[in-house]
Amino acid sequence: MCEIYGRAFQFEEKPLSLNIGVGKMITTILTAAAVYVATGIDYLVILILLFSQIKKGQAKHIWIGQYIGTAIIIGASLLVALGVANLIPQQWVIGLLGLLPLYLGVKIWIKGEEDEDESSILSLFSSGKFNQLFLTVTFIVLASSADDFSIYIPYFTALNMIEIIVAIIVFFIMVGVLCNVSYRLASIDLVSEKIENYERWIVPIVFIGLGIYIMFENGTFNALFSFLF
Repeated sequence: MCEIYGRAFQFEEKPLSLNIGVGKMITTILTAAAVYVATGIDYLVILILLFSQIKKGQAKHIWIGQYIGTAIIIGASLLVALGVANLIPQQWVIGLLGLLPLYLGVKIWIKGEEDEDESSILSLFSSGKFNQLFLTVTFIVLASSADDFSIYIPYFTALNMIEIIVAIIVFFIMVGVLCNVSYRLASIDLVSEKIENYERWIVPIVFIGLGIYIMFENGTFNALFSFLF
């Protein structure tokens, strides 16, 4: 993984031109789509799992959370790439966000044992006076963002301002594509039935595994161990 934390990237100033050429435009669009797929594919399983658990009217909260999380990642990466600010904390600090899915997985596991009649395991962390589902999705996206930063920042430094605008538009279109594909896959009877039959185990295992992976991948365990010993 690229070592990008602790320093800002210098943005290479390029002439601002509204005419970047058809060939260059197509290349920028295709490259941006490929960059998003390379980083966004990690969210596919989580989104399928979430969409398979939602009640009527909850799908929009997953979309909103995915868009907010992606916007924050893009904004922070762009500011660093432009040399405006270094907003990216040390990598192990980002790994602490892995505590959220880890907590959710344990919570769902325990609650599942206490109440086998729970109509939707997802409701355990989307209940309350305000719907918290979009916040949960947002934090999961941010918790999984270390690889995104390591790709987005050097990618943005190679683009001029018009190309950056095009790339951002493509990214947001691809967020919609990812959510739509995940929603449709979750709607397939075979997929939804399998998840429903085994959700008692699948949901907590996926979230606990995700939390551990995020913390391990970002060196959080090693950092905490070095602080304690």
